[in-house]
Amino acid sequence: MPSDFKILNHKIGFGESVTINMDIARLTTRSKIDIPIIVSRGKVDGPCLLLIGGIHGDETNGIEIVRQIVASGLHKPEKGTIICIPLLNVFGFLNQTREFPDGRDLNRMFPGSNTGSSASKFAYYLMTKVIPKVDYCIDYHTGGAQRFNYSQLRINGTDEETLELAKVFGAPFIVFSKSQEKTFRNSMVKLGKKVLLFEGGKSLNLDKNVTKVGIQGAINLMHHLGLNDFSSKISKATKENPPVVITSSKWIRAKHSGMYRSNISAGQKVEKGVKLGSISDPYGNYENTFKNPQEGYILNSNHSPVVIQGDALIHIGFE
Repeated sequence: MPSDFKILNHKIGFGESVTINMDIARLTTRSKIDIPIIVSRGKVDGPCLLLIGGIHGDETNGIEIVRQIVASGLHKPEKGTIICIPLLNVFGFLNQTREFPDGRDLNRMFPGSNTGSSASKFAYYLMTKVIPKVDYCIDYHTGGAQRFNYSQLRINGTDEETLELAKVFGAPFIVFSKSQEKTFRNSMVKLGKKVLLFEGGKSLNLDKNVTKVGIQGAINLMHHLGLNDFSSKISKATKENPPVVITSSKWIRAKHSGMYRSNISAGQKVEKGVKLGSISDPYGNYENTFKNPQEGYILNSNHSPVVIQGDALIHIGFE
C-alpha cells in the first residue's frame, strides 16, 4: 500500500480515519443520496480490507454488523487500511426492499457500466473508485423472503487461500458455492481480490447471535492479516469448534401449497429419514409430511407460515 493512499480524490495519511461521502445518485425529488465510506489507515503500510453491508437494502443484519464494528472502534487498524461501507444500497434501505429503484438487483449488475441503468452505474462507480485499493473483503448478506440463513461463509472452494481465510473467520459453516456471473463477489474474484461472503439471518430482521458471529469473524480476520493485535479478543470457541466444510448442498421445495410447519431448526444436523415438516390446507382436510432424503446440515430454514408449491423450504448441506 503506497504512502500516498488516495480514494475518491481524498488523500488519507498514516493514522487517519475519515468518512468520505460517495455522491453518485439522487432521489426523484433531487435530494442527494450520499453513501458514507469510512476509511481508516494505520500508522504503517499493510493490506487493505473492505467490510461491506447492505448491497441488498433489506438485509439489515449485515448493515448492523458493520455498524457495530465501526461504533466499537474495531475498524481502526494499527497497520494497513480498513474500509467500511455499512450500507451500500441506501435506496433499498429507505424502501425496505432488496432492489434498486429501477427494479434491478444491484448484486446482479457488477462490474457495471458508466452508460447503463442506475444500478449498473452505481456498481461501476464502486468498482472503479473504491475497489482498486482493496486486497481482501468481507461481504455481509442475509437470507431473503422469510428464509433464515444459519451463520455461514460462502466461498469459491477451489481457492486454497480463500479457504484458509474462511477457516480463520470461524463461522459455523463454510459452504463451497460458485459465484454467479455479474455478482459483486464474482467481479472481485476476477480482479484477484479475496472475498468472504457472509450469510446470516433473514431480511428486515436483526439477530444477536448472527451479529456476534459476523463481528467475531471480522476480528479474527483482522488479527490474522496483521491489521490489529486482537489476541485478547480471539474466541476460544472458534479454535475448539472449527467450521464444518460443506462441499455440496440442495434445496427441498414445497410439493404443495398451504400452511407450512417446520420440525427442524437452522444449524442442526439431521439424519436421513427424519421428519422435516408438513404442509396442510387451512381447513383440516389434509396434511402432507416430508422427510429428510439424506443426512446433512440445515443451512437455511423458511420461516414463512404460508408457502406456494415450489417455494424453497430448507437448504441442506453435505460434507
